[in-house]
Amino acid sequence: MFALPFIIALILLVYAHPQDFFESLRSLPLLYAFFGLALVGLALDLVGVTGRLRSPPQLPWACLLLVWSGAGALLRLPGEAHPHLTQLAICVALCALLAHGLPSLQALRYATGTILVLVLFVCAVGVHQGLAPTGCVVVDDAIPVDTSAGGPDGRPCVTAQDCYLDDPMPGADYACERVGLFGTTTVGQGRVRYLGVLQDPNELALAGAIGLPLAFASRRRGRAWGVVVGGTALAVVLICAVLTRSRTGQLVSLTVLAVYFARRFGVRGLVLAGALGLPLFLLGGRGGMEATRSTIERTECWAEALAMWRDHPVLGVGLGQFGQYHYLTAHNSYLLPLAELGLPGLLLFSVIFYLSSKIPLMALRHAAGGGFAHVTLDDERAATSAAMALAAAFAGLAVGLLFLSFTYHYVLWIYMGLSGALYVNVRRLDDSFRVALGWSDLLLVASADVALIALLRLYTHHVLG
Repeated sequence: MFALPFIIALILLVYAHPQDFFESLRSLPLLYAFFGLALVGLALDLVGVTGRLRSPPQLPWACLLLVWSGAGALLRLPGEAHPHLTQLAICVALCALLAHGLPSLQALRYATGTILVLVLFVCAVGVHQGLAPTGCVVVDDAIPVDTSAGGPDGRPCVTAQDCYLDDPMPGADYACERVGLFGTTTVGQGRVRYLGVLQDPNELALAGAIGLPLAFASRRRGRAWGVVVGGTALAVVLICAVLTRSRTGQLVSLTVLAVYFARRFGVRGLVLAGALGLPLFLLGGRGGMEATRSTIERTECWAEALAMWRDHPVLGVGLGQFGQYHYLTAHNSYLLPLAELGLPGLLLFSVIFYLSSKIPLMALRHAAGGGFAHVTLDDERAATSAAMALAAAFAGLAVGLLFLSFTYHYVLWIYMGLSGALYVNVRRLDDSFRVALGWSDLLLVASADVALIALLRLYTHHVLG
């Protein structure tokens, strides 16, 4: 498993983003370096592979999405295509790397264990940040949408007005926010966040929520160990979700828990999950005018996305160009590719997500049907545990994608890669296992996309008039 150490390093870079608190690392192309090393390791791993290489079904569609995005970007905006196309290429490569670079259930367990540790780390930083004292933050004017982006200057404060007394930087703008570890600061008057790709409170809460199933999967290693890990993760992730004040993150957490409760208790489990989740919304939701303003703002973003698609129905406005037409992002991972890549782009993305979600569900069905009768009990438990964890994570993602622009987010594509790795490993245990996109699946995905567009069109018209 030559690729595994470098895959773990890539996951570490995505989640922890050490470049932001170790200045000596900022100038190093760590992402590209570890990608290259992981590819070399993958090539060495594949040298000894005999027979046909098993490839997960979502990868060809991911490659087709990349080609479609590149063609549209080059046709519409050839001079601006490179950075956005590079980001999408990294997402697809990351998915493919995890799918083929974790060739055993043990390797898959190492990768998911790494993600779990990092989820607990970033959420723990968020919890500490939410309980830390407030300090003056010099606002970075280069990010006009985020009025609290910047760095702390070390002075305490109670209100933002305190930061202008004895102003050490004349002309600078200040915010008074909580200052946590590694120079992290809250945003929007107290909403906790992390760094890098998780600097948005909503995305931090989402990443924590979909990491919860990985903690629950650890129970197969022993009841006592599972209780400790699962209980710790549940407490840290839910407290962090409350402190982010992210309604989306809290809804995703509830969805993940509901999947486990439903599997254990049936319909009664859904009722129980709802009852347990109610305090989460009461404690952590944004209420009053703030909540109303957020809802209207998100609805306006949806309306803008639909308007872009109506004007450019086939190619869209171009990969990464949503921000050129509206000052905020789409706040919806299905409308974002619709606006930027047209209807074909939305269909391709939906197919990739559908297949990634279908794999763990089919693996659970395969296990329930006696498909693992000829493998060891340990392998069967490992496969079913991973499948259950990913099924719950994708259920949460399906909800979270409705409210966040997560389409090109590395964390999403890491989970798609984990799903691909599960497929490869289940095929290794039983070569009769298959997951494919049939015509009925394609019709289902296309119908869901059309229904979503119609419903959001009606909703935005009702809210905005």
